[in-house]
Amino acid sequence: MTRVAAPKLLLVLALALAAVYLFPLYWMYATSLKGASEIFANPPTFWPREPDFSIFPATWERRTMDTFLWNSLVIATGVTTLTVLLGTGCAYVLARYRNPWIDIGLFAILMLQVLPASVMITPLYVGFNQIGLLDYPRTAVIIAAAGKSIPFYIVLVRATFMSVPSELEEAALVDGNSRWGAFFFIVLPLARNGILVLAILTFMQAFGEYIYSKSIITTQSLQPASVGLSGFLGPNSTDWNGIMAYAAMYVTPIILVFVILQRRIVSGLTSGALK
Repeated sequence: MTRVAAPKLLLVLALALAAVYLFPLYWMYATSLKGASEIFANPPTFWPREPDFSIFPATWERRTMDTFLWNSLVIATGVTTLTVLLGTGCAYVLARYRNPWIDIGLFAILMLQVLPASVMITPLYVGFNQIGLLDYPRTAVIIAAAGKSIPFYIVLVRATFMSVPSELEEAALVDGNSRWGAFFFIVLPLARNGILVLAILTFMQAFGEYIYSKSIITTQSLQPASVGLSGFLGPNSTDWNGIMAYAAMYVTPIILVFVILQRRIVSGLTSGALK
């Protein structure tokens, strides 16, 4: 394979994979604009014959999407804040202090990331019930989801801190800075891009949190948009137009955030957060 053909082949492969992943997204938007009969037409239509945009305001009002999206925003913001505050300090310690116990702790953190949320929900629910945290269900979901996100955050931010030369901290200490001062004024500014990227990814993941919210939050006015989507599923019929319109309005903000910040996200993940 020549040097010219290899990049072209990789480009074709990348475009094919992108098409596979993007087609369901396109189908969601197209289906939301179709009539009830056109959804089940055979052969299917890849774009509605008569697009009906009235489904979006109707679904927004009927399903009180403003409340659902607000709850998703509250949960995602809480999870991101808790993850960044706790995970950044832990990642710094694991990056700077080397001994066998640190390696054991990092291994334990990685093991926590392997466990699925469906396995953890039962012991978490029992524990939250015993301490009375179920009376504050959104707080309970934030704590549970943050506990799930922190291991992934720690592992990647640790790599970012390890790429910051320790000599810079030592020079700051020699100049009279404290360890805290060196951390906040030397290390954090150099690692801010990596931390920001992981914070964005954590927010995007928490915005779609479902398992903990479905199990812990029983009051509809406190449920996030991911749980509200299940309200379209009935025992005898399913409102497919409403589902697709709801899903489109739900995922569009996250897609826009990713499109706007894609350069920073990619550069932060590939460059180790150092310019």
